[in-house]
Amino acid sequence: MPRAKRGFKARRRRNKVLKQARGFRGARGRLFRIATESVDRAMSFAYRDRKVKKRDFRRLWIVRINAAVREHDLSYSRFIGGLKKANVELDRKILADLAVSDPAGFAAVAVLAKEA
Repeated sequence: MPRAKRGFKARRRRNKVLKQARGFRGARGRLFRIATESVDRAMSFAYRDRKVKKRDFRRLWIVRINAAVREHDLSYSRFIGGLKKANVELDRKILADLAVSDPAGFAAVAVLAKEA
């Protein structure tokens, strides 16, 4: 049985890793063994941070809503509780955008929450 050197397949696998490591500094972008470690690490950080990004945006929206609601003599929790009682189904992303871009519209929503 002839010896299999797997030249083509191995080169293709290495080039795939090196392509992912393009832009990394020094040996991390040029040497396969070091690039493999860097790419694995980068991929795990990317996976983790796709989840963290969602958390960060939700925190940002809550901070913006809270700041806007304080101007109408409400706390964030009372505002959200009032919206639930009034059956207003606006999510935090929309409420935060409303608070920044349309203060008058947000004021109307705040009045609804206050009454409820």
